[in-house]
Amino acid sequence: MSTTTRTDTQSPAPHIADSHDLIRVHGARVNNLKDVSVEIPKRRLTVFTGVSGSGKSSLVFGTIAAESQRLINETYSAFVQGFMPTLARPEVDVLEGLTTAILVDQERMGANVRSTVGTATDANAMLRILFSRLGQPHIGSPNAYSFNVPSVRASGGITIERGDGKTKTEKATFNRLGGMCPRCEGMGSVTDFDLTALYDDSLSLNEGALTIPGYSMDGWYGRIYRGSGFFDPDKPLRKYTKKEQHDLLHKEPTKIKVDGINLTYEGLIPKIQKSILSKDVDALQPHIRAFVERAVTFTTCPECDGTRLAEAARSSKINGINIADACAMQISDLAEWVRDLDEPSVAPLLTTLQRTLGSFVEIGLGYLSLERPAGTLSGGEAQRVKMIRHLGSSLTDTTYVFDEPTAGLHPHDIQRMNDLLLRLRDKGNTVLVVEHKPETIGIADHVVDLGPGAGTAGGAVCFEGTVEGLRASDTITGRHFDDRAAVKKTVRKSTGTLDIRGASANNLRDVDVDIPLGVLVVVTGVAGSGKSSLIHGSIPAGAGVVSVDQGAIRGSRRSNPATYTGLLDPIRKAFAKANGVKPALFSANSEGACPTCNGAGVIFTDLAMMAGVASTCEDCEGKRFQASVLDYHLGGRDISEVLAMSVSEAAEFFGAGEARTPAAHTILGRLADVGLGYLSLGQPLTTLSGGERQRLKLATHMGAKGGVYVLDEPTTGLHLADVEQLLGLLDRLVDAGKSVIVIEHHQAVMAHADWIIDLGPGAGHDGGRIVFEGTPADLVAARSTLTGEHLAAYVGS
Repeated sequence: MSTTTRTDTQSPAPHIADSHDLIRVHGARVNNLKDVSVEIPKRRLTVFTGVSGSGKSSLVFGTIAAESQRLINETYSAFVQGFMPTLARPEVDVLEGLTTAILVDQERMGANVRSTVGTATDANAMLRILFSRLGQPHIGSPNAYSFNVPSVRASGGITIERGDGKTKTEKATFNRLGGMCPRCEGMGSVTDFDLTALYDDSLSLNEGALTIPGYSMDGWYGRIYRGSGFFDPDKPLRKYTKKEQHDLLHKEPTKIKVDGINLTYEGLIPKIQKSILSKDVDALQPHIRAFVERAVTFTTCPECDGTRLAEAARSSKINGINIADACAMQISDLAEWVRDLDEPSVAPLLTTLQRTLGSFVEIGLGYLSLERPAGTLSGGEAQRVKMIRHLGSSLTDTTYVFDEPTAGLHPHDIQRMNDLLLRLRDKGNTVLVVEHKPETIGIADHVVDLGPGAGTAGGAVCFEGTVEGLRASDTITGRHFDDRAAVKKTVRKSTGTLDIRGASANNLRDVDVDIPLGVLVVVTGVAGSGKSSLIHGSIPAGAGVVSVDQGAIRGSRRSNPATYTGLLDPIRKAFAKANGVKPALFSANSEGACPTCNGAGVIFTDLAMMAGVASTCEDCEGKRFQASVLDYHLGGRDISEVLAMSVSEAAEFFGAGEARTPAAHTILGRLADVGLGYLSLGQPLTTLSGGERQRLKLATHMGAKGGVYVLDEPTTGLHLADVEQLLGLLDRLVDAGKSVIVIEHHQAVMAHADWIIDLGPGAGHDGGRIVFEGTPADLVAARSTLTGEHLAAYVGS
C-alpha cells in the first residue's frame, strides 16, 4: 500500500493579518505640518529628509512616535498612568498600522554629577555584582561597590512581639556597607570655599552681609537667618564669636520657629552644597555659575583619589584589578579583560556584560570609560550610548525612531552606523531615521522629503519614493543630493598664531600645536580622537574667545526667539517710548499678560491620567496680552502683531520708518545671517528643531565681543542646502577680521577651510596626537590619514 503526498500547487490567498504592512498617516497638522498624508512601509528603512525646520521631527517624533507611546501608556491601569507623563493626542485625522515605538533621540544625557556612562547603561550594576561574587577579599553585597550608597550604622532598641501578647525590647545593631567615599560623598572631588565671596564681614546680616545669589535679607533666607536666634542680626560678622561663626557656616539642620512658622535652619556651607553644588555647574543660571566659579574651588578628593569609592571597595580585587581600575579602563580594554575571566558560577553575568561592552566597541564608543560623567558626552555620543540597549535586543516588529544618528560621526564611522541601522531592519523592524547626510539617505528603502521650505514655508511632502527617484526629483534635497564642495584654490594667510603647548587633557599626548589666527581653521578626526579636549580644554574661554558648544538651549513654551536673543528688550522700550508707558506692559510674562491665561495664550485643563486639553484663551484669542495693551501701537502695529512677524518682515519693519529701532534691527540681521529669516519672533522655543536651535544659539553669540570664535559641529541638524549658507557666514566672520576655529566632520566644511588640523589616528588611547597640519589641498594630496582618504573621495580627486 503506497501513500502519496499531495501538494497544493495554487498559492494560498494572502492572510488578512499580512495586509497591515504600512503605517498610514492622514491629515497630520502638528506644528507646521499642513494636512500631511504619507504611507510608510513596515520592516523597511525609511529616511525623512528636508531643510532644517521643514517638519521632519514634527511628523516622525511629534506624530508617529508620540501616538505610539500614548497608546502604549493607555494599556496600563489608571493608577500606573497617574505616575507617567501625560501625552496629548497629536493633531492627525488617521494613524493606522502603528507598532511599538522606541525613540533614540539626540537629547543630551542628564547632567547629574552622580551619573556616569557606567550607571547610565547598567554596565556599572553588572560590574558591582561581578565584584561582589568574585572580588577578594569579599567585602559584601553589590552596594558595597557603589559610590552612590553611603555606609550606615545604627543601634537601638527593637520591640519583639510574643504570641501571648507580651512584648520584649532587645538591643540591636544595624550595619549597611556602602561603597561611597565618606570624604567626598561619592563626588570624586572636594570643595573649598572662599569665605570672602560668601559674605562681607564688615557688615551685619541686616546690612546685607551675605553676597550669595538669592540670599537677600528681604526674602525667605533672610527670615530664617535673622530670626534663628543664633546670632545678633545687627552685629558685624567680623565680631562674631567662634560659636556664632560655626553656627552661621556649618551648623547641622536644626528645627526653629520664626513668626510662628516651623522652619529648618542650616549653616551656609551645607546649604550651598545641597542647593547649588549638587547640580551640574554648566546647567546653572549664568549669575549662579559665576558665583560658584568665584567662591568654590574643586580639587580631587585626597582620600579616594577621584575614584569616588571607599577604601574597602578599592581593596577588593579580581586578578589584581579593583572596580575603580575597571571603570577607569578604556571600554575596549575592559571588554578584553572581561573576556579573559573564566568563572562558570557567574557565566550568565559575564555573557551579558561582554555583550554590553562589545556593543560599545561595535558602535564606535570603545574609547570611552565607564567612569566618564554622562553630562560630558556630546549629543551624538549620548544618542549612541542610548542605542546600546537595543543592539542585542530580540524584539522584532518594533519601530525604531532615530534623530540624526550620524551626528558627531567622522565619515569613517558613518558606514558602521549604516550597518547597524540595516541590521535592525533585517531583524524585521521598522526603522525611521531623520537624517541629512547623503551617505545615510543612500541606504534607505524609502525616502520621504518634506519642505519645500522651512517653518510656514514647509510642512508638505515634496517627494515620496526611492533614493533614485529623489535624485531625479526637482526638490531641494534632490538638487543638492550629489553636491560636492571643491577644495579651495587659494587660502587666506594667517595674521598670527595661538600657541598650545603640552596639552594633555583626557587622551591628548602632550600635544604642541600652533593654531593660525585670522583664517578659517577646521579641527577634525574620528570621534574620540581628542578634538574637543584640545580646543575646549586648551584654549582659555576668557577674554576674546566666543565658544558656541553643543549644549542644549534651555527654555519653556513661554520662551521664544525674541526673548532668547534679547530682541524683545529694545522692542519693548520702543513701544514704551512711542506710547509713554512702562516697558513691562509689553511682556506677556509680566504686567501686560492676559489675566485669564496668565500670558500663556492657551488654557490647560488637567484631566489627571488622561491627556490634558489645551484650548485657545477666549479673552485674548491666543495673543497672550491684555486687551488694553493691544491699543498701543508702534508703526501701526501692536505688540502681538510684531511677535507674529517673521524675522525677515521684522527686519524690514524695524529698519526704517516710524518703527526704526537700530538695536532690534542688528539682532534681526544676525538671525537672518544664520538662515532663520523665516522664523516667527513669538514661536515657542519648544517647537524649534535641533538645527534651528543650534543656529539661534550661534546668532546670539555673534553679537559677543571677541576675536576668536570656537564652533563645535555647527552643521548638526543642517540640510545640504543650509551648509552652503553656513559656509558663507563663516567666510563673513573671517573677512570681518575674526579668527574662526570649527570642530567639524562635514567634508564640505573641511574643503572650505584655510587650514586643517587632523587628530588621531584612532580614538581613545589610539588617538590624542596631531596626524596632519596643513591646507585641505595638501591633505587630499597626501591621503596619509583616514580624514584625508575620505576628503579625497568626497572632492573626487
